[in-house]
Amino acid sequence: MPPFRLHFPASPLPGLKQGFRSSCCSMFQVRPQLRPTRAVLVPGNGSGDVEKANWYRWVWERLQEIPGFQCILRNMPDPITARERIWLPFMESELHCDEQTIIIGHSSGAAAAMRYAETHKVYAIILVSAYVSDLGDENERESGYFNRPWQWEKIKANCHRIVQFASTDDPFLPWSEQQAVANELNAELYKFTDRGHFQSSEFNELISVIQGILNRAA
Repeated sequence: MPPFRLHFPASPLPGLKQGFRSSCCSMFQVRPQLRPTRAVLVPGNGSGDVEKANWYRWVWERLQEIPGFQCILRNMPDPITARERIWLPFMESELHCDEQTIIIGHSSGAAAAMRYAETHKVYAIILVSAYVSDLGDENERESGYFNRPWQWEKIKANCHRIVQFASTDDPFLPWSEQQAVANELNAELYKFTDRGHFQSSEFNELISVIQGILNRAA
């Protein structure tokens, strides 16, 4: 059998022929996959000056050292309650979380990352100390993240990668809350027994995960 070829017969309407050729060829063009170019660190509520809180600045410094990659760490508006109606617009318009962004969300920031990914395409979300309910806490209830069901399928559809860091000895989150996130999102779960609420000053495993994501996207 001779090889398959597209045949364009002679035509008195060369413009028509060229148009058909162009449109036909465009059907076979493959859009290059977007690569992550930045990470945005969304902190937990009550963090105050984020550069002095937990591992945030330490991670920022190390990610800034990666050639061609940027990490964004900024103080958030409404830092105590972390209301969804304030944080999500800020993530979109000021932090520019988009299809080339890895969102790193810690605690309340993880809830914000999940809600954001329900309606926005991002490259990846990395969830640290994530949970699914307000835990009976008035401030968490006021944040607005937990007043309706989670749209798990939309989150998964809008992310290339979903990674989760969780610890069984978290003093604020029952393990069942963290496991529920892992189950619903089929997350790449890094389970620890001794990290509490991940409030240390360094986070080597997070750096390794991001480097792995970048290597796979190269």
